Amino acid sequence: MNKDYYAIIMAGGVGSRFWPVSTADYPKQFHDMLGTGKSLLQKTFDRLATTIPVENILVLTNEKYNDLVLQQLPKINPNHVVLEPAMRNTAPCIVYAAMKIKKDNPNAVMIVAPSDHWIEDEKAFADNMIQAFEFCKNNDALMTLGIQPTFPNTGFGYIEFDKNDKNAIKKVSQFREKPDYETAKSFLNSGNFLWNAGIFIWSVKAILHAFEHYQPVMNTLFLNGYDTYQTANERAFISENYEKADNISIDYAILEKANNVYVLPATFDWNDLGTWGSLHEKLEKDAFDNAVVNANVYLENAGNNIIRTDGKKLVVIDGLQDYIIVDKDDTLLIYPKSKEQNIKQIVAKLK
Repeated sequence: MNKDYYAIIMAGGVGSRFWPVSTADYPKQFHDMLGTGKSLLQKTFDRLATTIPVENILVLTNEKYNDLVLQQLPKINPNHVVLEPAMRNTAPCIVYAAMKIKKDNPNAVMIVAPSDHWIEDEKAFADNMIQAFEFCKNNDALMTLGIQPTFPNTGFGYIEFDKNDKNAIKKVSQFREKPDYETAKSFLNSGNFLWNAGIFIWSVKAILHAFEHYQPVMNTLFLNGYDTYQTANERAFISENYEKADNISIDYAILEKANNVYVLPATFDWNDLGTWGSLHEKLEKDAFDNAVVNANVYLENAGNNIIRTDGKKLVVIDGLQDYIIVDKDDTLLIYPKSKEQNIKQIVAKLK
């Protein structure tokens, strides 16, 4: 394995659209959402570890999930569980982790990968990742892996590239916000738009140079602690200073400003498992498109539902179409799939 290859797994989210299974105390990345015997975090770690040395894999997460990460990933170096004392979106944790990696290996190239994606063709993923690593090793480039859109999805951001660019790795023209349905259809018809999966690759030199140029205040904030990184004083510095960073995503902070952004159209299948509906797509279904997880069911006139319970509970349903039915501890959710994006707001109201 290449000692210059590093990975950062982003595992700090709450996944509130998967409530009531995913909670603030035990978010979706720590659950076996697809019945594989491994959590989403474990699947992500294993997928990266086929190409990247285990000692070069870091997990970024909220400090309250430290024990969960160590339980689920016994191979990881405890010092490589990078703990955020406050929620500050993706830019602060990425510059912090990049500086830690630079101190370990200034020649490193790194992938930033969410912990909750589902990728079945892991060889194609590894091939794309290595292709991107090698490009970033030899070029001052900030790269993303773009997903070939299969339908006009309004829940994803899009990446636009020059349709006349015949190179395998393409220069990004611009990032586009989540579109309405008609705009999403026009993106698909254009043929030069990809879904933004939030998977990034770059050298530590390139990303830290970008932070120095586009986010000088944030860069200086974390650079002030550089001498403490990988020492006993690191935790104290981060506890005192992390919450001073702006709450901003890497997309807004860097990628939408930089002029050296490239995209590789991915050749692997991909699902972001962001909602119950996206999980329904990946699960086995009966003749009426009902997906059942950990439940015994008796169904009449029921179709296109996802049903999940604790402890193989018997669920009897008559006349429901396109619903999410989830029984977890003392909560029962019965909610239309068409409104699944609203579950996040429901959770916020219930708090």
